[in-house]
Amino acid sequence: MATFSIENFGCRATEADAAALRHGLLASGLALVDDHRSADLVVLNTCTVTAAADSQTRDAVRKIHRANPDARIIVTGCYAQRAPDEIAALPGVVWVIGNSHQTEIPGVAAELIGQSSAGASFSPPDTERDFVPASALDTGEMSLARGPAKILTGDIFAQTSVQLAPAAVGEGDRTRPVLKIQDGCNNRCAYCVIPFVRGSSRSLPPDVVIAEVRKLVASGSREIVLSGINLGAYGRDLSPRASLSEIVHRILEETLLEQLRLSSIEPQDVTEELISMVPSSNRLAPHFHVPLQSGSDQVLRAMHRWYRADHYAERVKRIRQTLPFAAIGADVIVGFPGETDEDFQKTTELIACLPFTYLHVFSFSARPGTQGSHLAAPVPATIIRERARSLRALAQRKSSEFRASQTGRTFRALTLVGGGDTWTPAMTANYLKVRIPGRLPANQWYETRLPSGAA
Repeated sequence: MATFSIENFGCRATEADAAALRHGLLASGLALVDDHRSADLVVLNTCTVTAAADSQTRDAVRKIHRANPDARIIVTGCYAQRAPDEIAALPGVVWVIGNSHQTEIPGVAAELIGQSSAGASFSPPDTERDFVPASALDTGEMSLARGPAKILTGDIFAQTSVQLAPAAVGEGDRTRPVLKIQDGCNNRCAYCVIPFVRGSSRSLPPDVVIAEVRKLVASGSREIVLSGINLGAYGRDLSPRASLSEIVHRILEETLLEQLRLSSIEPQDVTEELISMVPSSNRLAPHFHVPLQSGSDQVLRAMHRWYRADHYAERVKRIRQTLPFAAIGADVIVGFPGETDEDFQKTTELIACLPFTYLHVFSFSARPGTQGSHLAAPVPATIIRERARSLRALAQRKSSEFRASQTGRTFRALTLVGGGDTWTPAMTANYLKVRIPGRLPANQWYETRLPSGAA
């Protein structure tokens, strides 16, 4: 039996995509292996949110090809959608398939390795042509190239007319599976390329969400993470309209799921209703991830963000007032063009005064096609690195302070895969990673007290 391996880069939404790909490839007759070095086929599901993410993909392709020259590499995901020509020239890559045609991958893989499967077949477009550059995406054309690698991409915005499909459920995803209920984004933040590689916002219908949750619970899942590219926009594209609060309520009322966790939600979508739902149910994890990006109103305007620092601070303080022990995280971008020392100081001061428990700090990276890629007054790279180091140090202090404040409390934690000879990793509802003494199976609840200095 031919084998495949898969590696995912990026956010929780891409994790859900990778899970769907894995199940599709298994259904097409391939066997999954963990090590790229022993795989006949390697699938890389990519991210393109920063230049560093692009570089990570290129480095991974080269490393895999050196270790396993016979492996046939398929590259998909956001980087593949944005710049297929860049990836097609890399050694070992045989197919570049954008997000627009990701569902074709199991069929491509089955035919690529010479297998026939009733569950997976691939019919190329009627027209075959020589390599078409990434700019063809703007016209909605599809390219099937004969160059260094074949390329299959298309107009991602055409996907807005197609109902979002749920990911398949499988045994391998029982521990904290990610269920993507929304994809795409209608916002046009000046730094973000994701709408152009994911398309417009679209949502999984509520009844389908409930059915998928029930399938996951039946397969043994105890916690599910709801995710989306812009999760707070869930349901606005549906008829009748729905909302994130409504689907959360339905999940809690209509399924036996033991714990539900929400991924990133934009600050304008963190409503009073959503916050108040958490203390009313012990099945909804007290965990909010609310992107900040900057604490300077001037920078927020330039970024085309829909809120200002005071509004953001009010939302976060409200979360802490309602949920004294909640995890509160944020994304922050440093070095956006035009960011002055004063702007950065405002960001630092805002973060310092808010009850964050962790931060994700990103250095600004100009993305082709975005407004931020041609703005004046770029911040020097040395200053960006210095600012990023400063915020990461502040984030570490706030994380340590929150962890110290939880010392001595008893938590219910869900055991995870991995660990050492004498301990098992676990995750608390408020997003603290703990070590449980002994080797325990994954996906089990365990009562534990957080000791001083716990890892």
